[in-house]
Amino acid sequence: MTGRYDLIVFDYDGVVADSELLNNLVLSELLTETGLATSLDDALATYMGKRWLDCLPLIEERLGGPCPDHVHGEWTRRCHERAAAELRPVAGFVEFLAARGERRCIASSSPVSWIEMGLERFGVATSFDGPIFSAAVHVARGKPHPDLFLHAAAAMDIDPARALVIEDTPTGVRAGVAAGMTVVGLCAGGHIRDGHLERLQAAGAHHVVKRFAEVADLLGG
Repeated sequence: MTGRYDLIVFDYDGVVADSELLNNLVLSELLTETGLATSLDDALATYMGKRWLDCLPLIEERLGGPCPDHVHGEWTRRCHERAAAELRPVAGFVEFLAARGERRCIASSSPVSWIEMGLERFGVATSFDGPIFSAAVHVARGKPHPDLFLHAAAAMDIDPARALVIEDTPTGVRAGVAAGMTVVGLCAGGHIRDGHLERLQAAGAHHVVKRFAEVADLLGG
């Protein structure tokens, strides 16, 4: 794989920030408060990897009616509040980033402000090329559609076939594969459960690894 890639595209939650447990625990608590009993595992299975616009119809289908207006804002507020004390990078991410010479960008379902907060906290805010690409603002269709990854490749002037995507969810893996990129499914975050590696493989990941050191081994150089 050495020299084959001009761009590494990082998902954010679960790849850069070890935030999937935090995000989905807060969401499960809020939904339970609204009358929709939701466990952490329910939230991880149903909403992980999706932007709010794509979570909302799933929530409303289960509620049998409109989601209360305050839920999204309160979810954002509680996540930011907890992240100030709890958020950490995924193990091995900072070291991997420092060792690589390829251009790199972030393409995530999360809002730009959430991503910027974590990058500043981890001391890597200036380590990425170009803007942060967010499905919340840059494309009409979120993951698993390929639109966000294709938008990022076009903005970075990179052939999608020469881009490597690092993803941690089946939703994101499907998006990367549909974009014509090589996809590495990463199982390094605290949210990984039994069977997750197999789910990433089933979604079409070209490689599935348990740590960033294995990504480095795949890339060589």
